[in-house]
Amino acid sequence: MTVSRPPLRCGIVGTGGIAHAHAHALTELGAELAAVAEIDPASAAAFTGRFPVPAVYGDAATMLEKERLDLAHICTPPGTHVPLAITAMRAGVPALVEKPTALSLAEMDQLAAVEAETGVPVLTVFQHRYGPAAIRLRRLAASGALGRPLVATCETLWYRDDAYFAVPWRGRWEVEGGGPTMGHGIHQFDLLLSILGPWTEVTALAGRLSRPTNTEDVSMALARFENGALATVVNSVVSPRETSRLRFDFEYATVELEHLYGYREADWSFTPAPGHEELADLWNEFGGGDPESGHRLQIEAVLDALANGTEPGVSLAEARRTMEFAAATYASAFQGRPVAAGEITGQDPFNRSMDGGAVPWAPIKDTIA
Repeated sequence: MTVSRPPLRCGIVGTGGIAHAHAHALTELGAELAAVAEIDPASAAAFTGRFPVPAVYGDAATMLEKERLDLAHICTPPGTHVPLAITAMRAGVPALVEKPTALSLAEMDQLAAVEAETGVPVLTVFQHRYGPAAIRLRRLAASGALGRPLVATCETLWYRDDAYFAVPWRGRWEVEGGGPTMGHGIHQFDLLLSILGPWTEVTALAGRLSRPTNTEDVSMALARFENGALATVVNSVVSPRETSRLRFDFEYATVELEHLYGYREADWSFTPAPGHEELADLWNEFGGGDPESGHRLQIEAVLDALANGTEPGVSLAEARRTMEFAAATYASAFQGRPVAAGEITGQDPFNRSMDGGAVPWAPIKDTIA
C-alpha cells in the first residue's frame, strides 16, 4: 500500500492478545513498531516471534526514556492504564489506551489535569466509531436528513464462561473497574453516544446472576438524551447466542446494525419511513467497500492526525462522557434511583470508583491490594 505520511515510531506496552491487533494495524499502515515493553519475558518472546521489533524493554518507563516515540499504545490490564498514560505524557509521548481508559471518573480527571499540564494527549481505543457506516450515520444524523432521533436500542449480549474469570484481574472492581458495562458493552454504547450526542439521565439495574465474579455480569439502562431521544442499553456476559445489536429509529428512517466483535458494511440495514424512500439512495450513495470496524481504521486516523498536526480521537473529553455513562449506570443500579449527567462529582463515591462502595452482593474473590 502507499503511505502518504512519514513513518511514525510507535511503541507498545503489554504484549497480550489485544497488542497483536495494534501490531497488525501498525504493520499494515506502514508505521514503525520501534519497541515494546513487557514485564513477562515469555510473553515478550512470543510477541516478537510474530512481529519483528528492534527493542524490547522490561518496563514502560525505560522504553519511553530510551526511545524517541511518536505514539505509545497501552495494551495492559485496566488497572495499569492511568499510571502508564501519565508516564507517557510526562515523557512527551501521546498515549493510545485500550478501554477502559481509567477505572473511575476521578482517574479520568487526573489524566485530564496531566494532559493540561503537559499538552500531550491521551486517546482511547473506541474503534467502532471509525467504521465507514458509523461515520456515514453520524454525518446524516447531524445534517438533519433523518429527522429527529426518537428511539434507540443497544445490546451487547455476549457469553463468558466461568473459566474466563479465573484470570486474576478479571471480575474485580479494584483492577478491572467493572463487569460487562465497563469491559464489554462499552464499545457498543460508546458508538450509540457518538450518534445520539449528550445524555441527560440514566435509570438502571445490574446484577450478578451467574458468574463467579465480584462485578456485575448483566446491566440494563434506560437513558434520556438532550435531543429528547430515549434508549435502552443492555450489557451481558451470560448470553449463549452472542450478538451485538444497535438500532436507531429516527423520524424518517430506521438504521440497524447486528454483528459480534466487529462490523462490516453488510451488517448494517437502512429502512426509510413511508414517504421518505429517497433516503435509501442517500444512505447507499456513500456506501462502498467493506472494511471491518477494527483497530486499523482508528489507528490510521490517529497516525494521520499526528502527522498532520490535527487533534486525534478519541479525546479524553469524549471518552469521559462514555465513562460517565458507565458510572451513572452503576450509581443508578446500586442506589435505586435515576442519575443525571454531571451529578457524579467531587466526593461522590461513584466518582472515586465504579462500584461506589455500594455493591449489593457479597464478594467472591479476594481484594487485590
